[in-house]
Amino acid sequence: MICIIRIKGEIGLDRDVVETLNRLRLKRKYSCVVIKPDAEKMGMIKKVKNFVAYGNINGETFEKLVEKRGQLLDKKKTIDAKKIVSNLKEGKTYEENNLKPFFRLHPPRKGIDSKIHFGKKKGVLGNNKEKINDLVERML
Repeated sequence: MICIIRIKGEIGLDRDVVETLNRLRLKRKYSCVVIKPDAEKMGMIKKVKNFVAYGNINGETFEKLVEKRGQLLDKKKTIDAKKIVSNLKEGKTYEENNLKPFFRLHPPRKGIDSKIHFGKKKGVLGNNKEKINDLVERML
């Protein structure tokens, strides 16, 4: 599963990039989605890689994300994070699990280094591989 977090706001972005972010359900700054990678989604991620942070999320962090920041569609039911995560990995949709398909996160504790630093690649934008788990933990 790939976790994508929108870091940049909407001001000054190209219309195609804004449309791609909307199709990924990343409408606001610091919103997050967790998706299964396929060729179509990877092409969309490649197009917006300079505006988002993404990487492979592990099961433990995904459970914390669902438990703390998951929003229910039917407010009368409760969240069982382990069951929801296992259902999503099997292929069920968020709507079948009574969950909104995106997560709203806080800005990261201890700040964020979102600049690319002119080729040095020190910033958080782009592919973070396994470091995305640390970023998500700081934003919960």
